[in-house]
Order: sequence, then structure tokens, then C-alpha cells
Amino acid sequence: MPSSLLEGKTVVVSGVGAGLGHQVAAAVVRDGGNAVLGARTEANLAKSATEIDPEGAHTAYRATDITDEGQCEALAGLARERFGGIDAVVHVAAWDSHFGGLEDADFATWQRVLDVNLLGTLRMTRACLGALRERRGGSVVIIGTQSAIAAPSQVRQAAYAASKGALTSAMYSLAREVGPDRIRVNTVLPGWMWGPPVEAYVRFASQSEGASEAEVRGRLVSRMALPELATDGDVADAVVFLASDRARAITGQSLLVNAGEIMR
Repeated sequence: MPSSLLEGKTVVVSGVGAGLGHQVAAAVVRDGGNAVLGARTEANLAKSATEIDPEGAHTAYRATDITDEGQCEALAGLARERFGGIDAVVHVAAWDSHFGGLEDADFATWQRVLDVNLLGTLRMTRACLGALRERRGGSVVIIGTQSAIAAPSQVRQAAYAASKGALTSAMYSLAREVGPDRIRVNTVLPGWMWGPPVEAYVRFASQSEGASEAEVRGRLVSRMALPELATDGDVADAVVFLASDRARAITGQSLLVNAGEIMR
């Protein structure tokens, strides 16, 4: 249901594709805000922006690789040019497709994962800080992962988990650094989240195990306190809250959105 949580706010969203990034951008516009979309593939951005905002009044986009500082600055510049400033930045962009543990690790690939997930997020944040300060406050929302605090048994993604864990640690320092400017920094930690990646996992497990997709999904749901998986939309709703003024006294915090699989 539409609300006015982000009425008149401009939110930069990195990593907009078919999944969580799209849902975050859609939730921003739904709740009264302007969404400035970034990702590496311009065609995906155009498709997402058209689906969210057919008339284009509340969206803008630019192809952006967050490993390139100049491209990060260009995306922040687009937000200022089109909508007059930045009130929040949401970091969805990540390299989450590298699998494996320590013994089979290719550390050159680990370094690239860290460059995207850790340093890329920090590059994009720094590019937006000036505009956030001009607003005399704002919000940075990082998408982390539950696997940074509890490794799943089904899938091994050590590099991804390590990079996101490092990002959560960086959040604490950043929250202290920019807090005097009334800029808040928080992390959302999704668990198993029903959307394109988990849907693909369920299909793969179903085919490889000879089990039905319902059985595979049922095994995942059985781990939750609630009788369902959180969805991309559920995570997007948590992001919108943290980006809004309703969360004005919340900073340096990590919020699990996982249907109660892990509680702390």
C-alpha cells in the first residue's frame, strides 16, 4: 500500500536489476520518493525504470560500475542534476555469484569480490556524502547478508560472506564519522529471500536432487520461525523505513529480515 514515508526524498539505489534492487527502487517511488537507479547494464536499468515509473517523473538512471569512482560520482551528480540533491543511498550492488570456501579459494577472485562489495559500496557512499551533507542529514542503507554472521549449510560463499562482514564492520566506523552531520548508516541483513536468486537455487536443487520444488522450498521454510520465506519486497520495505525520517534516531545498526531463521 502506498505511503508518504519518502515524500519528496531522492534515493540513489545501486545494483538495480530484476531482483532486490528493482524492488527497492519500486518501493521508493511507491512511498513518494524519487529513485536514481545505477547498475552496470543500461538495458536493465531502462526496463526497471519503465516498469516502476512509466512517465519517468520520479526515476532517473545511469549505467554505473561501482568499482569506478568516476562512475559513482556521475550517478550522484545525476541525482543532483535531476532532483536537486540526495536524501539517501541504498547499496544493493554486489558480487554474489562466487562460490566456495578457503581450501579451494582463488584469492585473486576474492580481491575482486572485496573490490565490488566492500570498496565499491564505500566508493558510492563517498560520492554521495557531499549531497547528503547539503541536506543537513540523510541515510545510508547497506544490504548485507545473514551469511556474514551464520554460514548456511546449503551453500558455501566464503568470499561473499567475508566481504559483507567487513562492510558491516565498516558501517560502525562510518556511522561515527558522519553522525555529526546527521547522516545515519545502517545495514539490512537478508536471509533466504524469495526472489530471482533463491528461485534459481530451488529449481537447481529440485533438478539435482530429484525432489519437487515445493519440497525444496518447504525445507527452507521449515527453518523459519514464521511459516514462510521473507521476500525481496519485505527487505525493500525494511530499507524504505531505514531511509525515511521515521528512523531518524537509528544508526550503526544491523536489521535481520529473515522470517526468524536466526534471532539475536
